[in-house]
Amino acid sequence: MRKVIILMISVILLAVLAACGSSEATSDDKKVLKMATSADFPPFETYDDSGNFIGFDIELAQAVADELGYELKIEDMNFDGLIGALQSKRVDLVLSGMSATEKRRKNVDFSDEYHRSGEMFISKADVAIEDLASLKGKVVGVQLGTIQEEGAEVLAEEYGFEIKKIDNASIMIQELNSNRIDVAYMDKTVAIGYINSQGFVGFDDPTTSSPGMAIAFPKGSELVDEVNEVLEKFKEDGTIEKLKEEWLSDFE
Repeated sequence: MRKVIILMISVILLAVLAACGSSEATSDDKKVLKMATSADFPPFETYDDSGNFIGFDIELAQAVADELGYELKIEDMNFDGLIGALQSKRVDLVLSGMSATEKRRKNVDFSDEYHRSGEMFISKADVAIEDLASLKGKVVGVQLGTIQEEGAEVLAEEYGFEIKKIDNASIMIQELNSNRIDVAYMDKTVAIGYINSQGFVGFDDPTTSSPGMAIAFPKGSELVDEVNEVLEKFKEDGTIEKLKEEWLSDFE
């Protein structure tokens, strides 16, 4: 009986080892490309009803990964944590509607730009805002870590409004609807989406000419040149234009 038990255990072990070997032989050898985003920024990055990432940046990232032969893994985090994730090399790149500002370039590298929006102030229809002067005395919400946060700090001194910093764009819209802020200052493409869906009103910020959006990488990343080649190809073959038509045409 003892010999039978030992034999059975041996057979089981061999089967397990064979299965493991078979799994390794058929496993996907693609390298993993780790991407971070802040999925509160439709139509660039958000979730669908099933909890899947969707949006312009998401599809662009997947197309780039496919072109370079990577498996894409996406991590959602607050926008103000994205640069730190790159600096600590927790992720390989960031696609999150991020403008390639000179301040950010001190800490990360950027690809060529793939989109340019601008900035916009939006409010509920019963709050009278028409221009920068009408912001006096108002509470203006901005998302932490964004180019709008930087711009608002300059404008607030001249136009006399209070700034409320919020770490999530969707929460900022909740704050606006709940009258805890009077105005939201955000990317123009995203703002137009909220105007169309929630009946807000707004105006373009006439004082800024922000850098275009680009893909961010850790300093010295070898991926920058590879990704730039892919972006150039996508611009020439119409891939980026098709993505803009699919995701951004209703927001411009």
